Amino acid sequence: MLNNKTILLTGGTGSFGKAFVRYILKKYPKIKKVLIFSRDEQKQHAMASEFSPKEYPIKYLLGDVRDKERMMQVTQGIDIVIHSAAMKHVPASEQNPMESVKTNILGSQNVIDASLANGIKQVVALSTDKAASPINVYGASKLLLEKLFIFADSEKMENDIKFSVVRYGNIFGSKGSVVPFFLKKKEDGFLPITDEKMTRFSITLQESIDLVIYALQNGWGGEVVVPIAPSYKISDVAKAVAPEVEHRVIGIRKGEKLHEVMLTVQESYDAVQRDNYYIICPSEGNWDREEYCSKTGGLAVENGFEYDSGKNDEWLTIEDIQKLIINEEMMV
Repeated sequence: MLNNKTILLTGGTGSFGKAFVRYILKKYPKIKKVLIFSRDEQKQHAMASEFSPKEYPIKYLLGDVRDKERMMQVTQGIDIVIHSAAMKHVPASEQNPMESVKTNILGSQNVIDASLANGIKQVVALSTDKAASPINVYGASKLLLEKLFIFADSEKMENDIKFSVVRYGNIFGSKGSVVPFFLKKKEDGFLPITDEKMTRFSITLQESIDLVIYALQNGWGGEVVVPIAPSYKISDVAKAVAPEVEHRVIGIRKGEKLHEVMLTVQESYDAVQRDNYYIICPSEGNWDREEYCSKTGGLAVENGFEYDSGKNDEWLTIEDIQKLIINEEMMV
């Protein structure tokens, strides 16, 4: 699928980007070129120590998705774009909302415009469960990213291009997530827990890669792909990391939910279950849920269904979490 293709990865020096590159270079040995596009030259330098342009078909490009002219340049000759560049830190976005808008919304539109102008065949954007019924700036900006991509696909006219979105929960053990935070904080003799009832969806780094690959292989364009994933309780993560120290409840932070939602009640009317994913079909576009079900064998989800981390059918136990901590540390 990716052999003989040239791929541009925005935000390519992040946790996902490095893991994705590691995977595709191994899985698709005949890949033509991978272009890493980001604004941090230090992270590019560090990444080049593992993936040297002298040894791999890889190139590092400095720039920012906010810069439309630069996006027009770097998308020339590209077959596939994976758009993972984003301002992701929730508190930082709350304190600097316009900066989040510039990167996550305007930057995403620049990716869309450049992809249309330069004849890209497929674009997959990374979103988040925080985009479903958002209550913070980060989630709202990602919801707008989703809307922009869905609209772009519906208005592509005769352009031979597919715009798809993947939406997922926390990547287990990723930088800034609760596991490395707890591992570090246990040295202080206590773990700060926002609420003992708090839950989150969880996918591994490999599962996030599989999600993007699935969207590339099966995307029609205009859909949002949501993984069916287990939930965990924050209190169970604390027990898995450091059962011997105090677990101190500090209260929910501004812009934070008790439970996350990956598929809303409103979206259920356009949603389909296919394989181990929910596909949110476009409510207005070039195709709909009925056509998708008839051609793929997917099953329409029940109207009014909501995929909520607190009401999930599958849960990670304390033992499951401990095993993941070991495995994910070994992966990294």
